[in-house]
Amino acid sequence: MGALLKILINAAALWVAVMLLEGLEFTGTWLALLGIALLLGIVNVVVKPILSILSLPLVILTLGLFLLVVNAIALAIVIALSNALDLGLTSDGFGWTFLGALVISIVSWGLEAVTGR
Repeated sequence: MGALLKILINAAALWVAVMLLEGLEFTGTWLALLGIALLLGIVNVVVKPILSILSLPLVILTLGLFLLVVNAIALAIVIALSNALDLGLTSDGFGWTFLGALVISIVSWGLEAVTGR
């Protein structure tokens, strides 16, 4: 049940980011959005820790702010996978991806606080 709730939270956060940012576009169905949320969860579990460890000197040097860039890189990977699987999530550039990752992080944090995860 916890994994399903996390996927739903990721899907809601993705939807909010797409609605708020004109540089992120989603043209798929709700099922595709859930698939992208699943991809985001997998990338966050598998790739993001590796990126965080490899960028540890920069994270320490910037007092943790570089983790925002790591989040944006993880979202860029999800967008690339979405394009490869024809799920419908696109971005107009890394700046929009960065802002999207920021919105997704904030919304996910808020929803996890509300749901008690």
